[in-house]
Amino acid sequence: MHRAMQDWSMRISHVIDHAAREAGVREIVTRWADGSETRTTWAGIRADALKMAQALKALGIRKGDRVASLAMNHSRHLVSWYGVAGMGGVLHTVNPRLFDDQLEYIVNHAEDRVLLYDAAFQPIVDRMKPRWPTVEHYVCYDSGAHGIAFEDWIATQDGDFTWVGGEETDPCMLCYTSGTTGNPKGVVYEHRSTVLHAVAGLQPSTFNFSPSTVMLPVVPMFHAASWGLPYAGAMAGIKFVFSAVNDPAVLHGLMLREGVTDSAGVPTVWLAHFQYCDREGIALPPLKAATIGGSAAPRFMIERLMKNGTRVQHAWGMTETSPIGTVGGPTCDWERLSFEERVAKTAMQGRPIFGVQLRTVDLDDMVTELPRDGVSSGALQIRGPWVIKRYFKAEEDAVNAQGWFDTGDVGILHPDGTLQLTDRTKDVIKSGGEWISSVELENAAMGHPDVAEAAAVGIYHPKWDERPVLFVVKKDGSQLSSADVIEHLKPLVAKWWLPDAVEFVDDIPHTATGKISKKDLRDRFSDYRLEA
Repeated sequence: MHRAMQDWSMRISHVIDHAAREAGVREIVTRWADGSETRTTWAGIRADALKMAQALKALGIRKGDRVASLAMNHSRHLVSWYGVAGMGGVLHTVNPRLFDDQLEYIVNHAEDRVLLYDAAFQPIVDRMKPRWPTVEHYVCYDSGAHGIAFEDWIATQDGDFTWVGGEETDPCMLCYTSGTTGNPKGVVYEHRSTVLHAVAGLQPSTFNFSPSTVMLPVVPMFHAASWGLPYAGAMAGIKFVFSAVNDPAVLHGLMLREGVTDSAGVPTVWLAHFQYCDREGIALPPLKAATIGGSAAPRFMIERLMKNGTRVQHAWGMTETSPIGTVGGPTCDWERLSFEERVAKTAMQGRPIFGVQLRTVDLDDMVTELPRDGVSSGALQIRGPWVIKRYFKAEEDAVNAQGWFDTGDVGILHPDGTLQLTDRTKDVIKSGGEWISSVELENAAMGHPDVAEAAAVGIYHPKWDERPVLFVVKKDGSQLSSADVIEHLKPLVAKWWLPDAVEFVDDIPHTATGKISKKDLRDRFSDYRLEA
């Protein structure tokens, strides 16, 4: 009875083979930074990936070597996802928004041998070349002005290539965390974990892809494996529409012209799109589904999309989880819920997809497991087949003895499995021995029509240890006052949660991935004092 099924290793090459064979004519559209557009198909992506694999072998790139990409979303970047893995290499997607010191660190730490990049990032490449001693070859995706162009490079090959085989547990991709404290850390994705993650992404409660799906991912391909979309999309044979620029006018035009049904991005992307549509006096695009992740989406954003007839999929995950951990969607009682109740449910982070286990533990001892009662708030931990065990080149595991990875998030688990994130463990405010959620304060403040952005941090208080201070960016032309903000918050949060001060600022610092940087905000106001 042992081994009654065929051997079929879960490797990335099977994914692109399937897409080319079963959805070979399905289009992949790219709108480039210069305004031009190109069209290919899944069969074309596979053909170019085979040539790319050959070209890398011709450069002397070996199995396990790292190949970096410094690029936005486009079809040639997609080719690289399959070409590098197909020749046994490891694709290292580099975030161009990182600081130079971080770019120097991660490329050298990864020991990248080849760098593929967009012409828009030529200044970064010129600046960093002397600081990247391991990089031997540079290939430009969309221009040959400063070296070999990608299309010319792969055109020297005939595509007569057999994908390199190996173990399911071979590495295929490398992503680094944004490094909000210390140097960024490398997370290695394996063939098996990536395939399992992509299959999970196809579930109706996740991305719900079908052959009729037309997806425009605004989440960059360099960020957390683009949420696994390029792999799940290939499995389902969907049409991809890529844009190398994230201008709302460009994205809006593409959505309408190409019949986009689904999109995915961080909250700031959707906020920019709202502002564009309001300024132009036009309706939001008729999307069927919008996935929001990266940080918590404000309630007003979810409500507006839902009123547009769009299914909102609020997702949570991180680089260390490949990244999908939970995704929101209709629950078993959906039809019985009022619109307001549906919005409230969607504002949470959804439920774990199959393959993910979650638990919360006491914030004080970080050991005692808390009940899933919809009330108890604790440190969120996760484990599963696409969750990190050890960081790249680290000597010790990143998980505890039971395999749980500490996410750094604070959350509540509800009886139906829904996750409600309330903060980060380093950002939660402890006042008089009680916890205050900075995220809930921020989201409540963002509901005010004159608030463009808000961030709450704990400031030392001589009596209560910490008290919340809310930093607010006003919308242009607003006469908003501190008292206005407090009055707005009073019916929305507990009285003792109300900030001790509201300070108006011109901007709020963000990380390279677009999240609010509480660390930088605290540093900026390190001399700020509250009186007893």
